[in-house]
Amino acid sequence: MLANEMTEKERMIRRLIKEALHAREFSYAPYSGYCVGAALLTQEGEIYTGCNIENAAYSPTNCAERTAFFKAVSEGRKHFIAIAVAGGPNGKTITQYAYPCGVCRQVMMEFCDPKEFEVISAKSENEYEIRPLEAYLPYGFGPANIAD
Repeated sequence: MLANEMTEKERMIRRLIKEALHAREFSYAPYSGYCVGAALLTQEGEIYTGCNIENAAYSPTNCAERTAFFKAVSEGRKHFIAIAVAGGPNGKTITQYAYPCGVCRQVMMEFCDPKEFEVISAKSENEYEIRPLEAYLPYGFGPANIAD
């Protein structure tokens, strides 16, 4: 497919992946050596990036996906379309897809429609897979479960 034949959605997917790969470069992962980057797309068309940030005590560690979500929410954004995630061993070519952990999936469930929100797991701008959040969290618990 030629670049000019790409749809607007395909261009956005590649842009998100590119941003996630770039965010991965800022990962602080001295313990696991596993660096992850994420790029979150808001309904307004803005992109918020995040990287994983480890801690020697492990529990305070924050994943790239949550970093991106927390940055966006802290700036007033609460409606999201998609997130791209790219991760692998530091300094090596990504050979496997990285998927959001359970805690990140729960954060996504708080702000996103599980049928509509897309999770893009990427090895590169040309090698990726897309699934709706509900595929990762089929029986998720979110705000709709609490509503009357």
